[in-house]
Amino acid sequence: MASQGVNVLRYSALVAGLVYGVYHQSSLNSVTKRAEIEHEYARKERLIEQAKAEYKKKTQPQQETKTQTSGRTFDPPDDTTQQMQRYPEPPHLPNNPSADQNSIVITNFEDPKFDLEAFLKAKAE
Repeated sequence: MASQGVNVLRYSALVAGLVYGVYHQSSLNSVTKRAEIEHEYARKERLIEQAKAEYKKKTQPQQETKTQTSGRTFDPPDDTTQQMQRYPEPPHLPNNPSADQNSIVITNFEDPKFDLEAFLKAKAE
């Protein structure tokens, strides 16, 4: 028969094995659960992006890609088309006797040739 010391050692090893098994199983479950949550989150993100693209495509009116303003033709960015329709660029300032082709003040602030000083001077006159 085995002595008491050997039995204590056997049961201690058994209990330690059980504790380790429970700990290891819980860590494996948490890793798996976290991976499932991340996978579901990524799937929802893809669905949201897809829905945003479809909504944008559905609500955006069918417009021509070219817009004519002041005799020039250019491709406007998507969100500035409505702003250009609200604030059309005048060909010259009214009541300015020296208005010729070189003294046209650009009032569209999104135009790359827009000059703030010239605009402010023209407004002051």
